[in-house]
Order: sequence, then structure tokens, then C-alpha cells
Amino acid sequence: MIGIGSDLCNIERIQNSLDRFGDRFTNRVFTEAERRKAEGRPFTKAGTYAKRFAAKEAFSKAVGTGFKRGVFMRDIGVVNQPSGAPTLELTGGAKARLDAMTPEGHFAQIHLTMTDDHPFAQAFVIITASPIPRSEG
Repeated sequence: MIGIGSDLCNIERIQNSLDRFGDRFTNRVFTEAERRKAEGRPFTKAGTYAKRFAAKEAFSKAVGTGFKRGVFMRDIGVVNQPSGAPTLELTGGAKARLDAMTPEGHFAQIHLTMTDDHPFAQAFVIITASPIPRSEG
């Protein structure tokens, strides 16, 4: 294990940001895929955004930077694996930070779990590093 982080987010706080700032908030914080997912859930939109907000915070804690040293919220996107399990897709400074902390000869795996129960959303991120398999030949 090379990192662990968690976050608890108040869904009402996210709803207030949606009401007050609308697209300015969502475009600054969330990826296009995250916005599509949340907008497709009109009855749980704020909760959907809150879980993703918590996941971004949890990742920033797992890599030990918070939102500093080039790690930005929009560089951290929640996506689903083919199985449906959530994980993170990283770009920019978030990807660079994870690459820098991954030991040579290893690859990083991000484990993400999210949940919500109004008024709270929660996320946990665990980052592990596994040896890169050597090809026989």
C-alpha cells in the first residue's frame, strides 16, 4: 500500500454550490463524464456530485498533497470499470503525482469505494503498488 485517504462530504453543501454557482462550479470541479453521470440522475444529482467530490478529496489525501503541487480536482475523475466498480481516471498533476510516488518496477492500482446516505457522502481511496510482471522469453 502506498496511500490511503478518506473524505466525508455534506450533500447539502454541494447542493448549495449547485444552486449558487451552477455550471461555474461543476465545470471547475468535475470532468465531463462526471457531469453527464450526475445530470442523468435528477433526483440524486447533488448526492452523485458529493460522492465524486469526496473521492477527489480522498485521492488528494492518499497521495499526500491535498490540492497543491499541481494536483487539481478536474485532474481526478470517477469512472466505472467494465464490472461497474468505481475507480479513478487521472490526468495532469494528479497522474504525475501518482507516477512519482509509485516505486520503480511497479504499477499503481487505485481502489475506490463511495457511498451516500443523506445528508452525507463518503469515499475511501486505497492505492497499492504491484510489481510489473516480467515477460518470459
